[in-house]
Amino acid sequence: MHTEVHNAVTAADQGTQYDESAKRLLGQKSILAQILVRTVDEFKGMNPRYVETLIEGEPYISRIPLEPGLTNPEAMRAKSGQRITGLNTENQEHAEGLVRFDIVFYVRMKDGLSQIIINVEAQKDEPQRYGILNRAVFYVSRLISSQKERDFENTEYDDIKRVYSIWVCMNMEENSLSHIHLVKDDLVGYHDWRGKLDLFNIVMIGLAKKLPKQGEQYELHRLLGALFAEGLTAGERLNIIKEEYDIPIEQTIEQEVDVMCNLSQGIKETGIAEGRAEEIIETGYEFGLSEQDILERLQKKLSISLQKAQEYLLMFGKRTV
Repeated sequence: MHTEVHNAVTAADQGTQYDESAKRLLGQKSILAQILVRTVDEFKGMNPRYVETLIEGEPYISRIPLEPGLTNPEAMRAKSGQRITGLNTENQEHAEGLVRFDIVFYVRMKDGLSQIIINVEAQKDEPQRYGILNRAVFYVSRLISSQKERDFENTEYDDIKRVYSIWVCMNMEENSLSHIHLVKDDLVGYHDWRGKLDLFNIVMIGLAKKLPKQGEQYELHRLLGALFAEGLTAGERLNIIKEEYDIPIEQTIEQEVDVMCNLSQGIKETGIAEGRAEEIIETGYEFGLSEQDILERLQKKLSISLQKAQEYLLMFGKRTV
């Protein structure tokens, strides 16, 4: 129980801080534009700097709940009677503790009129307890259904905006990129059904642990690897971002990269220390040492205070039922 509590507290501290910092970094318009030109057909080949100007407002980061009725809690109208476009974040206090989209934003197309909705999700790895594609389908479906009475009214289904849900899955065995979308198979005869097959789009980006070498095939993976891959200093990350992708290093990006590096190192060092402490405690019990002797051994071998040694003993010591 004590270990579970400790793990929960640790996750709420360093781990959660790391996740939030990663989302803020990924949610920078300059980074999002780089992702768009490599995943969304309409933007491919375009200058990321220009695409950045097409992103409307500031991306919503961890603010939009997924739950039905909360993604778009009410149909809002301006005084002029026109619909207000933009994801509604009113009544947020009623949605505390609910699952939220990582990043959501509107982006205009080249014609300056039509819009699409983009959702970007960051995952430390591919979940094992459920199929991640199932989750992605749910997310993109919520982004479509929540448009009713916000982006289109009543049965004006031709006004539905296209949606992309882009998933960055880290710590994969290899780099990969997949586009999942609707296709039409004519089983009997042929009919040109009216409607758009491109409304529903999922992009899965598998990010390997190691930073890939420079090359057109892995341009997106190298950029994301510069943000999230292990073993890079803050300076190395910023140099790749600036020199290879011509992304201005604003203070926000520099701060988030620095925070992530520090938190990542802190999490790593905490894990190493806990592993050594657990080994010392288990060995001590095997040799029949008293708890006092184990505490002294922990202090000596790990160069820690008595209070910290007591915490480790509480975490990994013998349990009594």
